[in-house]
Amino acid sequence: MTGLSPAPPAVLPRAARAATWAVFALNGFAVGIWVVHIPVIERATGISHPALGALLLVLGGAAFAGMQVSGPLADRFGHRRIVPAATALLGLSVVLPGLAVNWWTLGLALVAFGFFNGSVDVAMNAQAVVVERAYPRPIMAAFHAMWSIGGAIAALIGAAVLGAGVPAAVSLGGTGVVCIGVSLVVRRYLLDSPAPPEAEREPQPTSRTPKRVVWLLGLLAFALMLSEGVANDWAALHLRDVLGTSESTAALAYGAFAVAMTIGRFATDRVAAVAGPVAVVRYGAGLAALGLAVASLSPWVPFALAGWALFGLGLSGGVPQLFTAAGNLDRRASGALMARVVGVGYVGLLAGPAIIGGLAHWMPLNVAFLLPLVLCVLAVVFAPVITPRR
Repeated sequence: MTGLSPAPPAVLPRAARAATWAVFALNGFAVGIWVVHIPVIERATGISHPALGALLLVLGGAAFAGMQVSGPLADRFGHRRIVPAATALLGLSVVLPGLAVNWWTLGLALVAFGFFNGSVDVAMNAQAVVVERAYPRPIMAAFHAMWSIGGAIAALIGAAVLGAGVPAAVSLGGTGVVCIGVSLVVRRYLLDSPAPPEAEREPQPTSRTPKRVVWLLGLLAFALMLSEGVANDWAALHLRDVLGTSESTAALAYGAFAVAMTIGRFATDRVAAVAGPVAVVRYGAGLAALGLAVASLSPWVPFALAGWALFGLGLSGGVPQLFTAAGNLDRRASGALMARVVGVGYVGLLAGPAIIGGLAHWMPLNVAFLLPLVLCVLAVVFAPVITPRR
């Protein structure tokens, strides 16, 4: 493969896996370091909470646009070019929110940051699919676990630099330097998607059109990522508002969810190798529905925490299986197909917390959780779409 270092062929998949791990962890770190600086940046720019909420939607829209651009570019120019380029541009853009002085400069900064974060998201997932093809077993979920680890490290480092009074521009600028440095290092170890075998170069008759399958995968990603977004924003509020706990105890709900999800992602690949991706999605979504039901209905804090942990464990493995399935539908356009599935799922991640917030005006919060519970049940029913029959 041109452009790769002259290492023995057996070493290349491991090197590519390590490089892709680094990109996932770095992306999680960059997003995490931005998140912990949101309150500081909000004060520095003098904007209100509603204005910040609107700008965060702008960031999400820009990320969606970046996803739709980077996927086809990866198919055309190769992952070894697009992944490092997007990572370097993410590094240049992550510092911009720290330099903003008012609402419109912050808006422009978030457009750039969101666009390149979305670009990295799709490009690195497409690269992960290519790397996974070189392995005799599933490895996609471990990449997503590394993203979670990167976010956790960002939370710890962010707390330290904020406590030390380091300006946001300096912290975000340091993150940008790391992004650029890593992009220069990983390029030689990434893999481009090889040309498909001769038998796959001509369209084959299928019982379902690829377009239909990819949108079904997108809808499954929407359901599972909406559920994840609900836990991210509402788990702690559920314990505080419904069960009447203190703020510190309420924080344990999200902690239980996040820790269980990270552990589950590290374990998912081995489960998928034995049971298959359909079983991971089907039984994982079923476990998530059970966990959310326990969390919503339990009047006792320990049971509620156990429910949120089961919810995270159940959701941990489903989305990586969907991304892998999308990337393998057509190797000639894996990036573009990945962009659609990731993009639709990302809409769910953004929409979930807002939808639950709207429902909570009309019903108790734990009753509003019926929506993600039903979506998890639907994911159980439609899980077989991951392996469409030819």
